[in-house]
Amino acid sequence: MYVGTQYNLRSDDDYRVLAQLGVNNVSQMPDSHPSEWNREALAAHKEKIESFGLTLDLMRLPVDHAYIDANAVPSETVTYLLGDIPERERHLDHLCQIIRDCGEVGIPGVLYNINIIGVFRTESVQGRGGSINSSFNWEKADQDAPPGTAGTVSAEEQWERIEYFLDRVVPVAEEAKVRLACHPQDTYAPPGWRGVTTEMATVEGMKRFVQYHESPYHGLNFCQGTVSEMLERPGEEIYDVIRWFGERNKIFNVHFRNIKGGRLNFVEVFPDEGDVDMLKAARVYKEVGYPYMLMPDHVPQISGENPSSVGFAFAYGYIQALIQAVN
Repeated sequence: MYVGTQYNLRSDDDYRVLAQLGVNNVSQMPDSHPSEWNREALAAHKEKIESFGLTLDLMRLPVDHAYIDANAVPSETVTYLLGDIPERERHLDHLCQIIRDCGEVGIPGVLYNINIIGVFRTESVQGRGGSINSSFNWEKADQDAPPGTAGTVSAEEQWERIEYFLDRVVPVAEEAKVRLACHPQDTYAPPGWRGVTTEMATVEGMKRFVQYHESPYHGLNFCQGTVSEMLERPGEEIYDVIRWFGERNKIFNVHFRNIKGGRLNFVEVFPDEGDVDMLKAARVYKEVGYPYMLMPDHVPQISGENPSSVGFAFAYGYIQALIQAVN
């Protein structure tokens, strides 16, 4: 395993900085609109990244209305989860073609998400030294919030839509030899909130997901932070969850981040200060033979002229040190 990043690279200097920091593996989308992505565009994207001495491990699939249609308004719910509507088929056809093109140009994996009601948080809080940390506290949330774009969706309907999606894309990924890495719902909410029971915001739901349409190309973008936020006691429970999915070779990427708290009341913090023992977690990834990227995610905002880049640089170094320690 090795350090990686999905940080939004803004310029050629950002690519150079990654190489200088020893972060040689990335997940990045092309700069162009996804409606323009084809084999030639993806090949040029890969070639540019490699020109800086970096490797394109993954690329995010366009999973939103606005990614497919330049004139569409972004939606909190991805099109393929909206049920039997005409846009779903057009969207799935487009996603399948991108997967085929990735296979042809040598991009080995793609990321996507199962997201019914969006990523939800309550007001950010101050962390150490005055950093700004994302948080969620159910007591401060609008517990009577109405359903969103997806409307009211039962658990059974969710699984029907998810399985329809997998039936379409997994055979294409197998043929193209491209890994499909799914990010679970971020974050857990009580059943029925905003009209939805978030099936992919529970460990049992994630287990059901990876065991449907079994394939070596069907697995997870395992967000350790999101999974920790599903648990009552993440500092005790997360290691066995990593082990379950890792032993089955279902982890294709890791968002290696830490939290304080747990289900329905948490703060996202720097990796060295949360409730999860990150060295112990890294040892479990090593134990199960996890071979891909550990990448920072949701790093707190800090002061200064380039706060996000500096915060991520700290996380890269921390992850590098843990990998050296477990090796």
